[in-house]
Amino acid sequence: MSPRKSPYFELKSGSVDTLLFVVKTTELDAMRAELTRRFEATPEFFANDTVAIDLRRLADGEQVALGDIARLLESVRMRPIGVVAQPAQHGWAAEAGLPFLEARDRRGAGAKAAADEAGAADGATVAAAAAAAETSAMAQPQAASAALAQPELFSSPDETPADEANGAAADAGASRAARTEPTLVIDRPLRSGQRIYAKGDVVVLGLVSNGAEVIAEGNIHIYAPLRGRALAGVHGNHDARIFCTCLEAELISIAGIYRTTEVPLSGEVAGKPVQIRLDAEKLLIEPLRLT
Repeated sequence: MSPRKSPYFELKSGSVDTLLFVVKTTELDAMRAELTRRFEATPEFFANDTVAIDLRRLADGEQVALGDIARLLESVRMRPIGVVAQPAQHGWAAEAGLPFLEARDRRGAGAKAAADEAGAADGATVAAAAAAAETSAMAQPQAASAALAQPELFSSPDETPADEANGAAADAGASRAARTEPTLVIDRPLRSGQRIYAKGDVVVLGLVSNGAEVIAEGNIHIYAPLRGRALAGVHGNHDARIFCTCLEAELISIAGIYRTTEVPLSGEVAGKPVQIRLDAEKLLIEPLRLT
């Protein structure tokens, strides 16, 4: 039998989506306190999710104890699977024994690497070049419809002007790719622990219970209460939106920018029909007028 054809296993190239835990400080006690504060009230949000430890935002010469960070993540039920680092960080980062991973993200670290390679090039020119080069980058969303009420805002953490410019060229391509996929229609309720993934848009006609998850590369439409998690535009499509007739979600996310019940919803949108979209790296939650 050919060694390339085995009925027992295969080794194939591929890509796996995972969270990035971006380290921005060497103060582990402060990191531990903040992580505990954010997740102690909602311990199930990222339970059993894989995460890569991203060191690229540390200043030159700074080092952290990766083993301690890995144990910290495990304490909130995340599963560290590797490290994303600059070449200069590989020496000390290797001591933790975690594998090095490549991240195809579109934000801060990518823009910083482009700037470093460009040397004396003008910052705006570098940002524009990075935007043209990154095929998975993010475009600005369309303006709000005049028929919608004043939106509620939720900012993405620590985004910079360079991050906003980085990749404004090709998210339209990601949006078009999502639209070419057929819409997935789910005509049953989703119970706790169930997960739905759609390469394009997804329409859910039943209740999304607490602990259930709807993930789409395109838009999400839920014609029932949303009590679990909804993640739209998961491959960086900033044009993606979430629509639901009753917002009671544990977590909502578009292109990686998320909000949990840690931040209470206003009375204008809690339990009401809404649409959720992005505007300048912020989640907007807007009441929908259905009549």
